[in-house]
Amino acid sequence: MAQEADVVVVGAGVAGLIAAHALLQQGKEVLVLEARERVGGRLLRHALAPNCWIDLGGQWLGPTQERAYALAKRLKAELFPTYTDGESLVYFGGQARRYAGTIPKLGWMPLLDFGNAIAKLDKMAQQVPLHAPWDAPQAAAWDSMTFASWIEQSMRTRVGRWGMKLFAEAVFAAEPYEFSLLHALFYIHSGGGVERLSNTRGGAQQDRFVDGAQSLALRLAEQLGERVRLHQPVRQITQRDAVVHTTTQAGATYTARAVIVAVPPTLAGRIEYDPPLPPARDQLTQRLPNGSVIKCFAVYDRPFWREHGLSGFVTSELEPLHLVFDNSPPDGSCGILLGFMEGASARRMSAAGHEARREATLHCLTRYFGERAAQPELYLDHDWSAEVWSRGCYGAHFPPGAWTQFGQALRQPVGRIFWAGTETATRWMGYIEGAIESGERAAQEVLEVL
Repeated sequence: MAQEADVVVVGAGVAGLIAAHALLQQGKEVLVLEARERVGGRLLRHALAPNCWIDLGGQWLGPTQERAYALAKRLKAELFPTYTDGESLVYFGGQARRYAGTIPKLGWMPLLDFGNAIAKLDKMAQQVPLHAPWDAPQAAAWDSMTFASWIEQSMRTRVGRWGMKLFAEAVFAAEPYEFSLLHALFYIHSGGGVERLSNTRGGAQQDRFVDGAQSLALRLAEQLGERVRLHQPVRQITQRDAVVHTTTQAGATYTARAVIVAVPPTLAGRIEYDPPLPPARDQLTQRLPNGSVIKCFAVYDRPFWREHGLSGFVTSELEPLHLVFDNSPPDGSCGILLGFMEGASARRMSAAGHEARREATLHCLTRYFGERAAQPELYLDHDWSAEVWSRGCYGAHFPPGAWTQFGQALRQPVGRIFWAGTETATRWMGYIEGAIESGERAAQEVLEVL
């Protein structure tokens, strides 16, 4: 016998849980169906010791992410700043250089080249309407070329190009040849500029959660109680007049007046729809792959790099670990270095296996921080492309042609089916902030129909 609710939400990430809360507050009965054995989606924490958490998934908040900060405050999720004291390292040309502040000392020509590129990108990004990127004055031209093509045409120095490629990997978890210039510009506008997306202090990597970012989802789900159903992967969504039937892989059926699908577009496209989705929506989901990223953690008895005046932050051309942060707990009771493998490096190392990743990570960390880094007490990593119910992180990217040809289907409801998830956000797409915005918007759209 079918179970009934006013609204069924598919996916218990932050977007789905926020949508469920918003509907519940308006007196609607809600059920949340989650494929995994846990809530949180692309937020996942891991306990190293009692009350010592690391985030295997998304982990940061930064300025202008007002919804996320307000949610953290409401749920009493305590924050602390990412460690930035001391000098940073840049590894280029086979050697590590120390520098203070946010700009590495790699020569005035590359710095001028990179600075000019940032200024151009920020200026162009302001011309991209966040609700309709396809309406940008040069949308057709910008969407016909990759971000890599723009880098080659617009930047003059090898070091400058390397820096912009690193920005693409760090922000999109993809290579700059994989997404369009229009998508890069939309994303830059969405996040408030290149520097806000890139920076730690004053930027998107500013603050961390004491109990892990997944604590947001866990506390939201706790308030929803039995309305959240785990181990419920959705196989089919059927619309008949004003009734929507959602069927799981196990054959359970849920009947509602509306459904919110709050999973990444590539996973939404794997659900069977009856009647079939409109061509534009289906073609869109075929074109939006998730990024490729592996988070790698080396745990030490103490953050020894701080004793040498280092912040733990590294940008590097050394394969496969191009970006490193100090990810130690707030009390510094142990030392944790977090390294990112992204884009092509992540795909190569995903195939190589865990032991090869460990060896490669420690090789890089030793080149950056000396022999002390070669002997961690613990190494662990998490490959998000291997997560069956994510298939990549941080979010989806739009290859050439996707925004202008199919972008209008991104948020457009299909009958009584509505779309949420951070990829559907206008502000801070790809971040926790964007997930919250999308859940609130989808819930409002449902309320207007119901």
